[in-house]
Amino acid sequence: MTNKIRIYELAKELDLKSKFVIEFLNDLGADVSNHMSSIDEDIANMLREHFAPEEEAPVPEDDEPKVLKKKRRSFKKEEEERDAGPKLRGKKKRGPRKPGAPEQPSAEKKAKRITLGERVAVNELVQKIGVSGAEVVKQLMKIGVMASLAQSVDYEIAAIVASYFGVETEPERDLAEEIFAPAEPDPAKLVPRPPVVTIMGHVDHGKTTLLDFIRKTKVTATEAGGITQHIGAYQIEYNGKRITFLDTPGHEAFTAIRARGARVTDIAVLVVAANDGVMPQTVEAINHAKAAGVPIIVAINKMDLAAANPDRVKQELTEHGLVVEEWGGDTIAVPISALRGEGIEDLLEMILLVAEMEDVKADPDCPARGTVIDAKLDRGRGPVATVLISQGTLRIGDAFVVGNYCGRVRALINDRGEQIKEAAPSMPVEVLGITDVPQAGDSFVVVQDEQTARQVASIQQEKQRERDLSRTSKVTLDDLYRRIQEGAVKELNLVIKADVQGSAEAVRASLEKLSTDEVRVNVIHQGVGAISESDVLLATASDAVIIGFNVRPDSNARKAAERDGIDIRVYRVIYDLLDDVKAAMAGLLEPEFKEEFLGRAEVRKTFKVPGGVVAGCYVQEGKISRSAEVRVLRDNVIVHEGKISSLKRFKDDVREVSHGYECGIGLDRFNDIKEGDVIEAFVMVKVERTL
Repeated sequence: MTNKIRIYELAKELDLKSKFVIEFLNDLGADVSNHMSSIDEDIANMLREHFAPEEEAPVPEDDEPKVLKKKRRSFKKEEEERDAGPKLRGKKKRGPRKPGAPEQPSAEKKAKRITLGERVAVNELVQKIGVSGAEVVKQLMKIGVMASLAQSVDYEIAAIVASYFGVETEPERDLAEEIFAPAEPDPAKLVPRPPVVTIMGHVDHGKTTLLDFIRKTKVTATEAGGITQHIGAYQIEYNGKRITFLDTPGHEAFTAIRARGARVTDIAVLVVAANDGVMPQTVEAINHAKAAGVPIIVAINKMDLAAANPDRVKQELTEHGLVVEEWGGDTIAVPISALRGEGIEDLLEMILLVAEMEDVKADPDCPARGTVIDAKLDRGRGPVATVLISQGTLRIGDAFVVGNYCGRVRALINDRGEQIKEAAPSMPVEVLGITDVPQAGDSFVVVQDEQTARQVASIQQEKQRERDLSRTSKVTLDDLYRRIQEGAVKELNLVIKADVQGSAEAVRASLEKLSTDEVRVNVIHQGVGAISESDVLLATASDAVIIGFNVRPDSNARKAAERDGIDIRVYRVIYDLLDDVKAAMAGLLEPEFKEEFLGRAEVRKTFKVPGGVVAGCYVQEGKISRSAEVRVLRDNVIVHEGKISSLKRFKDDVREVSHGYECGIGLDRFNDIKEGDVIEAFVMVKVERTL
């Protein structure tokens, strides 16, 4: 049997980047896909010979690196020339027909691109396009707009007229949009930065133990005494390279940040216990990481236990689209024991390798930009935000804008509680000097002076007020057909929650069959149990509709859905669910009644009375009305739906009981009520459909 060597080991030996070695081998026809692929020893020797002779050749020291570089460049150049061959041949064929054509349109496009505000004076439009006023007025009349040179038209109208004259338009951006617009870094100034890693997984699978072990052993130990964790992120150093870990409470915080349009994580490490396998929260974590589009490394923890079964874990991972490398996939799996510290070195090495393949870089010299990981109001220090720097270097005294607020950096505190003067890319720091507490996921941008910062904050606050007044809704089943017709929706994202796994599978399979040419049904997550706030966050981030089958949203989830405009649909009959989605996609959905939540009460005690059972309840939220319909929830699963037969306060019959009071509730034709059950009251309200 021939010896084999992994790509990354060979790259390290030859002092080359893994990516470069992979490209070189692919050019030679070798079947290698990533840095963990193995090659035979004879191929490895061939590579050693290819790169080694240059260093051994008797040339002056100064020329040595140049010769080596030249050889590598020549290989790249040959590859580029070979790839460019067909393109060049194609260009030659087209050449005689239109000489100089490629350069001309690009120059003309640049000259014929104008920016316009929301309202544009016709006279201004004439000047920007560079044609006569009569021609512009004539075009306006053709599209049914009667406007003189002194009058104004909307941006959309102006854009139509400009396109007739071959001029491209773009909306004029206000100061805030310019400041927060993604900055294009200069490729020449980009340098590698530490990767940002989020650790995710099921409860009690060892996330905290792993983080604690890494922090205690790998943080550069410069301070006296133990390491005090001040903020929810920290940097470690391994083999002279830094890695930033986000110490989040799990995928909820991970998705809360992503829901606000920020992608701060480069790599997700999924911790799975070898004795427990893939659990519901593991599946959630996989779906959240996939939705964010970040590479996943699986850490199979608790390998020191006798019951450890890593093969079972790998098998269960394949059911969720993660195939490990030794089984022919591209997911890296590292066996570890966080308690004993076994395999941690391998895990850190894999993180650095994936970071190298992802090519994470930043420009440390541009104005600093970052994302808020967490924020709080500190009694002694005022508003404090934990910011992860993504580009540039943040320094004390810098004026900045963060979300809807502004400020000047008064102090920077690192993850070890030390005051520092500047923060480089991928460094998490606490920033002091903000006017108010921002939200997690808000963009942080350094501006030239405080006056600019105040102007931008003022614009942002005005926009927030407008958003609050006219909240734009997310995709709902009611307006799905209209959104499809407008081309706004190409796929319907769904989050499915059911009472048992079998139901969830059945609902998913049935819904996915409804996909049409216009819209594809895409289930981004399915799970068992009540609809939680985490599900609403995922729906917010992915613009999804939540489908509940025999389950209900808890109070936090309902409030979050109302706040974010997320459509939650709950069903007890699968055919009703399928009919609704089918009708929505066909544009025939006409909801006549809408459920309006009234309140919920917890059953504290039950009393047997002649003719049935009365539940002694405490109203936790809203109110319970005698005329309302009710459903009984046991562990957030519906066990009964019906009407109230009696509602009493002490011995008196009452019409309704408000939040904070106790009452006795008798249910019509249902006596199997138990302590700990929740009674949810609702009424069905007739709603006129609006489009």
